Amino acid sequence: MAINHVWSQAIRKHMAEFEERIGRRVSMSLLTSDQLANSYNVKLNASATDIDVMMVRALQEQLLFAHNGWLADLTDRVEGDAGYQWADFLKAPRERSVTGRMVLSVPVVTERPVLYYRKDLGAAPATLDELMETALPLADRRGNFFGFVGRGQRSGAVSMWSSFLYSFGGDFTGQGRSAIARPESIAAYEYYGRLLERAGPPGATNMSLEQAMPIFAQGKAAFYVDADAIYTNFLDPKISTVQETVGFAPFPAGPAGARPFNIPSWSLAISAFSLLRDEAWQFVRWASSPEMVKRLQAEGIPGARQSAWSDPATLASFPADLARTMQTQAQIGLGIDRPDVLQVGRARDIVGRPLVAGILGQPVAPVAREADAEFAEFLVRDNRHREG
Repeated sequence: MAINHVWSQAIRKHMAEFEERIGRRVSMSLLTSDQLANSYNVKLNASATDIDVMMVRALQEQLLFAHNGWLADLTDRVEGDAGYQWADFLKAPRERSVTGRMVLSVPVVTERPVLYYRKDLGAAPATLDELMETALPLADRRGNFFGFVGRGQRSGAVSMWSSFLYSFGGDFTGQGRSAIARPESIAAYEYYGRLLERAGPPGATNMSLEQAMPIFAQGKAAFYVDADAIYTNFLDPKISTVQETVGFAPFPAGPAGARPFNIPSWSLAISAFSLLRDEAWQFVRWASSPEMVKRLQAEGIPGARQSAWSDPATLASFPADLARTMQTQAQIGLGIDRPDVLQVGRARDIVGRPLVAGILGQPVAPVAREADAEFAEFLVRDNRHREG
């Protein structure tokens, strides 16, 4: 079972090759994100045996699925197979595949934040201070043009805001406790809020990817921070007016330097209830092999293997400045872009409250302290549930 994604569609085209190799037919269901989550909840709660390989979001679902006993341990398979080259996977995504000292998934799609910018309006800012200084004077709301656009919706903005948080020296938690009211975190909230309040479009607090991306694609913003995985939207003349002017740059450095994320957005796991675990592993091994990762990355799908990122041939399908940006951030990126908890959705909702306050021009510190207290209580309950 898989998400209806460019990676799934690409691997499906090569499926006959795998079926011939193992002498079995493979049935692959492509679902929307909500459909996939609902199917897992229903089938795995019932210990259904008709799912073998699962496409999962390691940062959103793996901790909960592991807690529920739904995922097979792949440690011996990935580490005991020299030909598989587990150490070839990028460090940050590889580490996010481990829960409770067990490898429970294998990353197949990775993503990082990119600063999308208009080359016709000037060079890309290298620091967050420069981004603010450049974006503010470019904003012309009466003319329906904005200096910056980004996600501002309470929960949906958290993952992209994480790189601002890290680059200010903050974090979601520290030593198991909430860290969102620490000075560095408040500074990150205030910066992002001020950027969208003063340079962003009206209604930014209702914007997630689906609302923010078209604003930049239609030439109505100078800067936009979002995942590199969506870059093709800006090169498609059917939906974009900026295909000739869009540039791609690394995430700007903050007071703590440039600390973008480099996450496994989608991974493969094996159901703990599968009756065909050996065959399922053969599929995972084939679909995430060095050869397949290079093949798919050459088709424009960012993989998780160092060997692919080091091979110029696999990067030829990306614009040159995007390829350099992705290479750089794949090496330095952190492996998480949201709180590492069982109930990720609830945690994001709490952490996003001060973001909304900042975008609305309200004082951030008191809201951050309230959210910090709420998040602290949440973490106690989450840890208790995790240990139960």
